[in-house]
Amino acid sequence: MAEKKAKKTAKPTPKSGGSSYDSSSITVLEGLEAVRRRPGMYIGTTSSTGLHHLIWEVFDNSRDEAMGGFANDIEIALLPDNRVRVADNGRGIPVDIHPKTKVSTLETVMTMLHAGGKFGGAGYKVSGGLHGVGVSVVNALSSHVRAEVHRDGGQYMQEYKNGGKPVGKAKKIGTSKLHGTIITYESDASIFPDRELNWEMIVSHMRQQAYLVRGLRITILDLRGAASAGRRIDDESVFNLRELGLDAPSITFYFEGGLRSLVSFHNRHLEPVHKTVFYVEKEQDGVQVEIALQYVDDITSRISAFANNIYNSEGGMHITGFKSALTRTLNAQIKNGNGTKESETFTGDDVLEGITAVVSVKLREIQFEGQTKSKLGSVEARGAVETVFSEAFGMFLEENPDESRAILGKISLAMKARKAAKAAKDSILRKGALDGMTLPGKLADCQTRLAEEGELFIVEGDSAGGTAKMGRDRRIQAILPLRGKILNIERARIDKMLASEQIKNLVVALGTAIGDVFNIEKLRYHKIIIATDADVDGAHIRTLLLTLFYRHFKPLIEGGFIYIAQPPLFKIKRGKEIHYAYSDEELVKLVGKDAPLEEVDSEQLTDDSEGNSEGTEDSKLKTSAGGGPASGGKNPKTSVQRYKGLGEMNSEELWETTMDPARRILKLVTIEDAEDADMVFDMLMGTDVPARKSFIQSHAKEATLDI
Repeated sequence: MAEKKAKKTAKPTPKSGGSSYDSSSITVLEGLEAVRRRPGMYIGTTSSTGLHHLIWEVFDNSRDEAMGGFANDIEIALLPDNRVRVADNGRGIPVDIHPKTKVSTLETVMTMLHAGGKFGGAGYKVSGGLHGVGVSVVNALSSHVRAEVHRDGGQYMQEYKNGGKPVGKAKKIGTSKLHGTIITYESDASIFPDRELNWEMIVSHMRQQAYLVRGLRITILDLRGAASAGRRIDDESVFNLRELGLDAPSITFYFEGGLRSLVSFHNRHLEPVHKTVFYVEKEQDGVQVEIALQYVDDITSRISAFANNIYNSEGGMHITGFKSALTRTLNAQIKNGNGTKESETFTGDDVLEGITAVVSVKLREIQFEGQTKSKLGSVEARGAVETVFSEAFGMFLEENPDESRAILGKISLAMKARKAAKAAKDSILRKGALDGMTLPGKLADCQTRLAEEGELFIVEGDSAGGTAKMGRDRRIQAILPLRGKILNIERARIDKMLASEQIKNLVVALGTAIGDVFNIEKLRYHKIIIATDADVDGAHIRTLLLTLFYRHFKPLIEGGFIYIAQPPLFKIKRGKEIHYAYSDEELVKLVGKDAPLEEVDSEQLTDDSEGNSEGTEDSKLKTSAGGGPASGGKNPKTSVQRYKGLGEMNSEELWETTMDPARRILKLVTIEDAEDADMVFDMLMGTDVPARKSFIQSHAKEATLDI
């Protein structure tokens, strides 16, 4: 016992030569330096998503002014040199000396974390900001920021450089009859590897915000291009740059319909089950609740969540309350004799099928899970949404019998289909997800059992499949050939999908199962590569596969597991050298503009030998011999071969151009904007023929036809 006690109380002895741990070991990051060291903690990522998040943060401050009734006009301008300008006609950030920091309030807000008008008091009743780090984070992650304020008859300005360091004090630079704030910033190139802003992403986000704040005018201007070349926009005192009459792309949003209009916008390519869009707006226990919904003839649910006008991609307490109240209210209609048999009840999946809903709450004291505000954590929002929605939706169903019958009929069909689908699925996957199920015979599996090493190539047809099997690296690469075009699953249920041999083989090969038993932990390959021919049929098959992955395997896209192979379009043979071109532009760069797709003499290609040399050294052009053009002596003949499909290549060509990890080109499939992606799949793969026809007519000139 004594020995055991001695061991328990003995103190560890530092190893000789070990580093000391004292006060000097603790690093203290002051001011905005912590943001620059760990930007992901504040904006999620330094990729394109984080770059655009800077715009959202500045805009949110202006939007909060509008939510409080102090502003009705916001303008976002994309300027040359990667600058962004956001102007509002709100009250303007205060410029007087702050009693605690002893510097101007403007400098305090711009340079200090957790400083803002959203922590109580009379600044804002409701705001999207919680942590008070929004504009200061933008300042920290910018190489240059200019803040201009118009208020109390004066025009004030302060600049910040190199991560938010003030350049002098906030100063009055003139008089003004205007009121509001203008923030112009340039994101820091040392933090953001790619600073190219996406116009469509910005327009989509601002359209959404305009729906959420009725009576707010939002204008976006693109002044980056040739239309504004030679004219630098330095007149920062002009609130609305659109009034300068610049020849540049612009769009303005202004909606009076609010969430009703947003639901109608989401459903514009779908067939509504009932005409009237349900809507309620009411305050409950200090929480302002606003909800709009409409059912459509579809099997997918579309629910958008907002808290203080911040989009919550992961939902949160308000969505939990909404789903609970929706199921309870519709089941209550059954008990009242307005639906199916009393013994049958709807599940949460039943009532969500085909619903398009927008749930928006506004709270004075709000809690998000994480600085990026993707999930609402305020518990009081759940109770408020449940109470307000249950009462209003129940009354809507009672007062609109035709709408009620249409909705309950839609959900009854969903319930019956769910039961039929479950029975069919259970008969196919009787032993569980993939437990004990034999891998499809057409699958040529790889040797490794480490999912992080494995690659699954989904190829088009047995011919390409045979070539790929011969040319692959058997240790890490598996091949699954598809026979023709798979089922369009946009409106197909799981039972119909699994009745398709092609889709069932793919599901079994992936290993994750599908539907409510989907388990990403069982994914058998961490690279799923779609390798189809470079023609119209190949593009169609690729689209069908992407539709399947988006609708039923979205975590695989979000996790970065789905890729598209880039096989070459041309094979160029010059003497003993072989090169591959992956686009028409690369072919021109290598062999000249007028080379026919047949054997041609190299004298026809170009008169400039340096031009040839530059083309062949392009990193995207793969070469199997030599490394550059023939030098000296007589120029060899050059032949150009156009590949129509992967099956036209021999195994060596397919390996070195498309499958070799050291030389191939893969495109990662991502979802930049889930709502836009959802709309595109609805339009292109759904039943709305007029919308699809209009899309084709609008974009026909952009298409590359293989005739």
